[in-house]
Amino acid sequence: MKLKDDKYKKYALVKEMMETVEVVRNFRPSCAEPFVEAIKKKSALFATGEGSSRIFPAKRSIYASLKTNGFNIVTEGSTQALEYDLDNYAVFGASNSGKTKELIRLFTKLKKAGHDSFFGLTSFQDTPLTDLAKESYVLSCGKENAVAATKSVVEQALFYDSLLRYLDDSGMKGLAKLSDDIETALTIEIDSELIKLIKNADTILFSGKNTGVAEELRLKTNEITRKKSDYLEGTYAVHGIEEVLNKNDVLIIIDPFESEEEKFRECLVEGVGMNVIAISKRDTIFPTIKIPDGGEYEHYVELVAGWNILVETGLALGIDLDKPVRARKVGNEYIAG
Repeated sequence: MKLKDDKYKKYALVKEMMETVEVVRNFRPSCAEPFVEAIKKKSALFATGEGSSRIFPAKRSIYASLKTNGFNIVTEGSTQALEYDLDNYAVFGASNSGKTKELIRLFTKLKKAGHDSFFGLTSFQDTPLTDLAKESYVLSCGKENAVAATKSVVEQALFYDSLLRYLDDSGMKGLAKLSDDIETALTIEIDSELIKLIKNADTILFSGKNTGVAEELRLKTNEITRKKSDYLEGTYAVHGIEEVLNKNDVLIIIDPFESEEEKFRECLVEGVGMNVIAISKRDTIFPTIKIPDGGEYEHYVELVAGWNILVETGLALGIDLDKPVRARKVGNEYIAG
């Protein structure tokens, strides 16, 4: 994906993906500091929202916390959250527009109940979300014109990341390298034969750890390539679903478990006859799109490498990347009154 190439530069989606490089480079971890005491007081965080505003930012944070300080983080969609007792949680609701109906409904309930710690994460000030929330952080990445959210997803994740690091005093370092790694992953040349396989697939499936990466790419596949997609968590791909897969499906594994690669090959490549492709910092037994080793930030690098693949696939399909037929920028918009 080369922004200066005429093939790419006419699309807002590509432009916004590439802007992620500077969003990361210019991110200031201190933006989370005003919220730290409220989180510490509750000793638990409930991260909610819908679609891209929840999947990667929240699930990546849960994974990172379980690997490090074990701080209690939970996520769920805002409508289901209406059924929960959230009194002992600090609640963060992410919505780029600040107008997501499900989140506004939840925050309205929390406000009426006298909850003292519910906060907004959004791209715009003076919205229903910022009016309701006790306090909000407004992203610095700027407006997105493409329907598929990209740079905002990364900044939301960085915000949660910085918040967690305040909680254990670990500090947030290495963003300059992460910015470089993201640029590399966005611009790496993808083998045209792999793009052809993905383009011609009946269904594009994603597998990997429950970090939000594969699941978010599943959603982006729908928005960018208009193809059917699914997310197969962990090793679910070899626990029964192979019965209904076919040789025209493609599975993209994000950072595969090395100990399970042979089982994936046996069940899916040999058993089903389908193609399996990996995105990884190391060589695997499958055709592998090699990316930089992002270290503690590896999930960000994996995510943007997936964007690169999907853009190439969408262009190969002759799709207008900025204009889905049915998908909307605000999936379910709150209307006052």
